[in-house]
Amino acid sequence: MPHLGSTVHLRALAVATLRPRQAIPPHRQAAADRVVIVSASVGAGHDGAAAELERRLVAAGFAVDRFDLLDVLPARLGRLVRDGYHRMLVRTPWLYQRIYSSTERAGGGGPVARALLRSAEARLLRALPADTGAVVSTYPGASRVLGSLRLAGRLTVPVLTYLTDFSVHPLWVADGVDIHLALHAVPAAQARAAGARDVRVCGPVADPRFRPVDATERTAARTRFGLPTNAPLALLVAGSWGVGPVRQVARELRDCGAAVPVVVCGRNEALAEQLRADGIEHVHGWVDDMPGLMHASDVLVQNAGGLTSLEAFAAGLPVASYGCIPGHGLTNASALDQAGVAAWIRDPAQLKHVLGELIDGPRGLLQREAGLALFAAEVPESATRTETHQDADRGPAAETVRVCRAGVGPATPIAVRRTRAVRPAALRLAITTALACTVWAGAVGTAVATTDGGPRLIHAIGQDLDLDDMGHRHHEHHEHDALHEGHEVQVKGRHS
Repeated sequence: MPHLGSTVHLRALAVATLRPRQAIPPHRQAAADRVVIVSASVGAGHDGAAAELERRLVAAGFAVDRFDLLDVLPARLGRLVRDGYHRMLVRTPWLYQRIYSSTERAGGGGPVARALLRSAEARLLRALPADTGAVVSTYPGASRVLGSLRLAGRLTVPVLTYLTDFSVHPLWVADGVDIHLALHAVPAAQARAAGARDVRVCGPVADPRFRPVDATERTAARTRFGLPTNAPLALLVAGSWGVGPVRQVARELRDCGAAVPVVVCGRNEALAEQLRADGIEHVHGWVDDMPGLMHASDVLVQNAGGLTSLEAFAAGLPVASYGCIPGHGLTNASALDQAGVAAWIRDPAQLKHVLGELIDGPRGLLQREAGLALFAAEVPESATRTETHQDADRGPAAETVRVCRAGVGPATPIAVRRTRAVRPAALRLAITTALACTVWAGAVGTAVATTDGGPRLIHAIGQDLDLDDMGHRHHEHHEHDALHEGHEVQVKGRHS
């Protein structure tokens, strides 16, 4: 997510020779060659990062199990949580912004969310193989479940959180998690500010198909997709769900004349049809060959700052954040801008100028270098000079290998917190309340957005954060990272 033709790329991990160890319940006595990765099917970014980590760990000789946290929630609540979150982003983005900001100020989720996650602890623990050597989370809710198990002494192997975004919402930093792996110094600083003790900058992961290409491969990619041979192309993406003011941004890209828009709508077929009706010539739904589409393009325009941005960096494609979705879309845009790897365009009047600089100017060259540098093979903070070259390879998978070999001490809380045991009846009540709130939010959001007075009400309540009609006022708001609280897990696949 080997980069032929590039001097900065992720190197293959060496095969690790590890000793067998006893089952989890007693105490960890020796290293094991099995890693469990816990993600969540909320969009595609968390699962995409988990899949690439799995690929690299398998190449290093590890057995890997992947779980979806949402599948571990009782009473099939995971699907309701995912659908409610999706509906919020599409119908009532102002509500997502409010929840995101409130949890950011509070430093985490509320008691209902904690009870919901607590309900998944025993089920997740039972699903872990007995020879697990470490557990890696790529999702905030999973980190909270695993951290709680570590603090209670019920999980005796190291827990690592791979921070998939450039901005770090407090929900990412959970008590009991041993190590947080960051993409860059900017998210590392945010994680430490949120209370994380052991934060290691390891860089991102991306499928090796995302790599810089020469002019010949670029032309071939354009031919495959039926794209103009000589015109500059702006690849507009909006995640696997195709959310945000995509129609408006596509029209602005076309009308400003800086580049021909090539729009990827993910699984949002309705959006694709609307764009075609708007006269946007190059529109795609779900695309399997995203590396090829990036090779054909001159600049990426994105609105969420997730995995697709990292893949663009690996492909040597300059990135601009524009028309960002609320919550993590805005905070990621700010963090990417602060890190110097992506431009954040807040004013539509600057769109043509900034895109021109990224496509043909020195700004684009600098950003390409900065993006590719994220994948440079350097020794991370935790590695010693006496380690072999293969052990000193940079990356979250390599760091996971090191942690499996070395182990960690007992889990420690981020802060002293007094908690009371939750009675089964109280837990059931909390879960029922969470379910009711999810259904209520989705129903109210849909009703508000689909009634005649909906747009005016959304404008009044959400300060004009409506999707396709919101203009660009929200670009100037500067809130913080992802909400994504309760979600959990089922085995996706086991590989040796």
